[in-house]
Amino acid sequence: MNQPLAYVHPQAKIAQNVVIEPFTTIAKNVIIEEGTWIGSNVTILEGARIGKNCKIFPGAVISSTPQDLKFEGEETTAEIGDNTIIRECATVSRGTKDRYTTKIGKNCLIMSYVHIGHDCILGDHVICVNAVQLAGHIEIGDHAIIGGTSAVHQFVKIGAHTMISGGSLVRKDVPPFTKAGRDPLSYIGINSIGLRRRGYTSEKINEIQDIYRILYLRGLNNSKAVDKIEIEMNPTDERDIILDFLRRSNRGIMRGYIK
Repeated sequence: MNQPLAYVHPQAKIAQNVVIEPFTTIAKNVIIEEGTWIGSNVTILEGARIGKNCKIFPGAVISSTPQDLKFEGEETTAEIGDNTIIRECATVSRGTKDRYTTKIGKNCLIMSYVHIGHDCILGDHVICVNAVQLAGHIEIGDHAIIGGTSAVHQFVKIGAHTMISGGSLVRKDVPPFTKAGRDPLSYIGINSIGLRRRGYTSEKINEIQDIYRILYLRGLNNSKAVDKIEIEMNPTDERDIILDFLRRSNRGIMRGYIK
């Protein structure tokens, strides 16, 4: 249902039961799927791909031109998965020729004033609390929670099931299943409460904790810790997820406990 005071480009592809409130602008080359609600004063620009049953609140800007001087006008997208909520005044830039897309997964919550830069890839069930700022080319795994007003450096990777304290400056990669806080950003344990909520057993949580004891508490450098984890810990999905993350880290991982 389109309000007469909204502008929808005739080439935009809008499902029949999408609700578009007044004073919203939707450009060409936009796709919005069934059941989505678009609030007033939203701007949805070329390249937006918005899934089913999303909610986009007033003042949000979706698929804006990348804030990258190397951008040459290439055709790229900003994709938003089903059931994702984008709150007031959040901004999502579309991709560049690096990845050709910026992607937010399903069932995410992007709170007010969050900025998601070009070529970011967010998994499912990610929460970015108010005023989180994501620079370009960032990867965030499923079920990660980024605390309010945190700023994440470009090219950083944040693993699945992580929880990052509000107000953090995230300059290094944050391995999966961990909690991160303090300044400079440091390992402060595993996200045991979040893991229990998602059905992880005490045995599995203890296994993850043992892996991070090797990484952070034995005084080993990262490459030696990776070798130790592979030798001492039995192969499991969680062990392999952690090892793969550590091996793919280009910026280096966050530091261990601050004493």
